Amino acid sequence: MLPGSLLKLARARRRTYAILDGGATGDRFSQIVHLTLVALVLVSVAAVILESVPSLDQRFGTLFNLIEVIAAVIFTLEYGLRLWASVEHAPLRGLTPWAARWRYARSPAMMVDLLALLPFFLIFMLPDDFRVLLVLRLLRFFKLARYSPGMRSLMDAVVQERRALLACLVILGGLVVMSATIMFKVEGLAQPDRFGTIPDAMWWAIITLTTVGYGDSVPITPLGKVVAGITALGGLVMLALPVGIIATSFSEVIRRREFVVTWSMVSRVPLFQELGPETIGEIIRVMRSQMAAAGDVIVRRGDKTDRMFVVETGEVELLGAGDRVVKGQGETFGEATLGGQSSTETARALTQVRLLALDAADFNALCESDARLRDRMGASYK
Repeated sequence: MLPGSLLKLARARRRTYAILDGGATGDRFSQIVHLTLVALVLVSVAAVILESVPSLDQRFGTLFNLIEVIAAVIFTLEYGLRLWASVEHAPLRGLTPWAARWRYARSPAMMVDLLALLPFFLIFMLPDDFRVLLVLRLLRFFKLARYSPGMRSLMDAVVQERRALLACLVILGGLVVMSATIMFKVEGLAQPDRFGTIPDAMWWAIITLTTVGYGDSVPITPLGKVVAGITALGGLVMLALPVGIIATSFSEVIRRREFVVTWSMVSRVPLFQELGPETIGEIIRVMRSQMAAAGDVIVRRGDKTDRMFVVETGEVELLGAGDRVVKGQGETFGEATLGGQSSTETARALTQVRLLALDAADFNALCESDARLRDRMGASYK
């Protein structure tokens, strides 16, 4: 048993991790902390941008400096707390506390945090020639990825497809060299100032393949125009290739993340507990998503809906015979209707909700094909 002070310290560390890194979505204090940090990131980045305008810096320089000090203090505290609580991170729990913190400190997100903090502390030691490093403060913008599932999913998609994207970059480099070499041979004599060397022609190839087309270097010979047209078409293909790779990977990451969340919720439903992963997967497969706005009646008392609902997001109010129950994320209602009974409650959306609905017909088909599910549910749900 841990001494009282150490036990309190461990609880405080777990609580800190839950607030900063644990994704405690239902915790109002955690939401307030996240929103405050997001607002501070946006304000500090805006201050860095605006102070580059001489007139604004002269007028509001003191305010910009105050914002920088406040941001630096809060972000330093955040960095320290994240590092302290990192031992609660599930993949690091098998390591010693210091080993876990060292590995966590080397993660991409923590490296971004550190690089965004360093300029504030180095400003007092850097000579004027190195003040350009203060632009690293703009890296704070990437801290928003911590609080945006969409940005995290996009980053995961890029990391997941890094080899394919690197291959695209290699192919693009090869096309640049080939296009520049051919254009050097075709246009070199006609325009020695533009295409007289392969490095000169590479500028034209890069601008053409990326479809920017500044127009500062253009072919004038018929053959050169043909080569330019083929190069431009190749640029369109090269732009579409990485976009398609990232879009497909991003869609897969979102689908996988939603599946994990849905799995977690469905596996906690009392009716489905102790079922095998294959059975849970089949249940998820036949479930349908349904949206309802705040105030919408989802089910009326006495209706024979033959449908069970799992609350994915939002809150639903159940009004029965003189009682009122509020259902939140991961909770269910309407289970009895799977057995053919009429609804005994009126379900109304308190907020905008997203539901997962399981029809009795699909449920019964699963019971017929899976003996474990049929035994688990009992005769009343056949």
